[in-house]
Amino acid sequence: MLKPSFDPVQLAIPFFVLAIVLEVLLGRFGKAKANYETRDTAVSLSMGLGSTVAGILFGGIIFAATVWVWNHRIFTIPMTAVWAWVAVFLLEDLTYYWFHRIAHERRVWWASHVNHHTSTHYNLSTALRQTWTGGVAGTWLLWLPLSFIGFPPAMVAIQKGVSLVYQFWIHTEAIKRMPRWFEAVFNTPSHHRVHHARNARYLDANYAGILIIWDRLFGTFIPETDEEPCRYGTVKNLGNFNLLHNVFHEWVGIGRDVAGSKSPREALGYVFGPPGWSPDGSRETSHTLKAKWRAREEAASRVAEARTDPSPGASPASRAGT
Repeated sequence: MLKPSFDPVQLAIPFFVLAIVLEVLLGRFGKAKANYETRDTAVSLSMGLGSTVAGILFGGIIFAATVWVWNHRIFTIPMTAVWAWVAVFLLEDLTYYWFHRIAHERRVWWASHVNHHTSTHYNLSTALRQTWTGGVAGTWLLWLPLSFIGFPPAMVAIQKGVSLVYQFWIHTEAIKRMPRWFEAVFNTPSHHRVHHARNARYLDANYAGILIIWDRLFGTFIPETDEEPCRYGTVKNLGNFNLLHNVFHEWVGIGRDVAGSKSPREALGYVFGPPGWSPDGSRETSHTLKAKWRAREEAASRVAEARTDPSPGASPASRAGT
């Protein structure tokens, strides 16, 4: 009940490799949309390997904390019950949604997650860009309540692995849309392309792990539109393939900002504020970027309405939006 009898991620590694090779070949022969860049893919693979090593280094601390919480649990939920697996599936997926959302909305957790978004390409290898510093950031703490409720740590670990395996296949441009009913309930390549996009329209959306229903429920769902293709990466792309820079650049940025802060309030803002926060508002956050985009869209819409105004009294100037 403490350690899982199998690891879904480890079992899926051969599938990951074969799927990446297949996507590369399909893209090379023009059978599917698949943009790969050798150096970018090498960084992705290296991040995946480094994440595994980091997981081993922090695994003992995380396991000890989980066991302590489990020993103080409220209930004991049996791993053999079907209802328990349904419940842990839903609760773990909801936990992932909030972890993922916080990881985008608060800078200290964004620092541990940003490396997953630094690629300007979107393909199956991008899924391997996993965190090296999640253990330091403490994002794993969000899953402890599941063991406190009474779900065995092994059960939670297996479900987390299932979620990671599921999320692998949605990192692709080769699949345009799934059936409508599937798109309504589950996370898909289309939904996740939006999540990885740096277009102002698409920022801070579609945090789902497996079920997109959480985004629909909490108001963070944005559909992909054919009129505006996704552009990938971060708001300000790094412009290099330096592995360590990709992994640690945001941590370095936080350290630099905190060192130059003029008060404890500023220091806390740089750490726990949204990415891009600054005391004088001179930097842009996702909120300000989206606000500017909405303003541009509304202005363009007013101009278009004025130009097509059928009212006989409308003057040429008013129709032109002047």
